[in-house]
Amino acid sequence: MIPLRDENPRRGRAYVNTALIAVNVAVWLVVWLWLWRGREVLTLGLGVVPARLLADPAGDSFTVLTSMFMHGSWQHLLGNMLFLYIFGDNVEDALGHGRYLAFYLLAGLAAAAAQVGVDPTSTIPMVGASGAIGGVLGAYLVLYPRAPIVVLNPVFPLWFVFGVVLVFPAWLVVGEWFAWNLLSGAMSLSARGGGGVAFFAHLGGFALGLLAVRPFMFRRARHPAKTWHGFRAPPRERLRAGEYRGGPRRDPWAW
Repeated sequence: MIPLRDENPRRGRAYVNTALIAVNVAVWLVVWLWLWRGREVLTLGLGVVPARLLADPAGDSFTVLTSMFMHGSWQHLLGNMLFLYIFGDNVEDALGHGRYLAFYLLAGLAAAAAQVGVDPTSTIPMVGASGAIGGVLGAYLVLYPRAPIVVLNPVFPLWFVFGVVLVFPAWLVVGEWFAWNLLSGAMSLSARGGGGVAFFAHLGGFALGLLAVRPFMFRRARHPAKTWHGFRAPPRERLRAGEYRGGPRRDPWAW
């Protein structure tokens, strides 16, 4: 299912999440220009190549970071940024800006480690923010399991019965993402060497998100969130002039 938005107000602005989206888009534009000129060497040089990383960890470790901001296609980029835009702002709101950035990068590191561990001899470069975003989804599942997520109705004939969009709880939307990646990852084990999607990177980041979000919440208060009450999409909330969503402001750079 394709999520369109969540009905989960945040208290402040998601500065880090917005910056991550901007950096991903900017890097893709640079990569796209190089690929358009036939210079695939950029992806090979800055993506994580498991065999090369294990052969020279010190010299190739930088690719774990650079690969998080690279993508293989427009579809890859737009899909990742959609999920990051919908789910990342609330996780940043819960963790705080500094912790969220550290959490995101740690999830990307766990994603790379998982993929390298599963296929250590691969010479195919791994790129994409999917593993780090998997960590964000894992954190969202722990923090807001019943938050309403508005999704595109996947069955066209049902558009005329239930409407174009439906609302599901976050645990179902994120759970469907996890199940699809787990099944696809299991199937990919019998098709080594063919390239494709790094499903175990997604799963590794997701597992890190599940396990690490509570320690990252140390000494930060849990804030109430909306809960799912039905499949119909509620009207969007509108704020009155001068009203601040979620109560009084806090220091935006607080850890």
